[in-house]
Amino acid sequence: MDQAHIHLLIVHLPLFGAFFGLLVLAHGLWHKSDQTAIAAYNVFIISAIGATIAKLTGEGAEEAVENIPGVLESAIELHEDAGFWAFVSMLVLGTVSIVALYFTKVKSAQANLLSRVVLVLSLFCLVMVSRAAYLGGQIRHTEISGASANQTEGEAEHED
Repeated sequence: MDQAHIHLLIVHLPLFGAFFGLLVLAHGLWHKSDQTAIAAYNVFIISAIGATIAKLTGEGAEEAVENIPGVLESAIELHEDAGFWAFVSMLVLGTVSIVALYFTKVKSAQANLLSRVVLVLSLFCLVMVSRAAYLGGQIRHTEISGASANQTEGEAEHED
């Protein structure tokens, strides 16, 4: 298994982790359940680790597809830029989740405020990761990019 395979497998973890973690945390806040919030924090931490692996395997994935006919360099660059900011946002979410996890476990008065901060961060991360995923899908999935598989980069630029 090469970096491209690992990248394609792992990139789904931050996307679905941000989505399901947000739902779990919202449920935990609604029902005032520390255990449910802790579960959400763990999902966010694991998702941040997944985002790190996706970032580390991104270059290898790029090298695997950049010379394939129909793959546009501009699509790769857009995905790479969006992926970087999704990665940064997931690292922030993971780090704040570690802090919130600690504050929740020690029953700090700041735990409730931190859980709300994590909820807002998770929504932001979901948007960032969704955008990176969408742009990544456009690299090889012509059904969402609108470009034909045989289209050259020059042809695609003239359509914009």
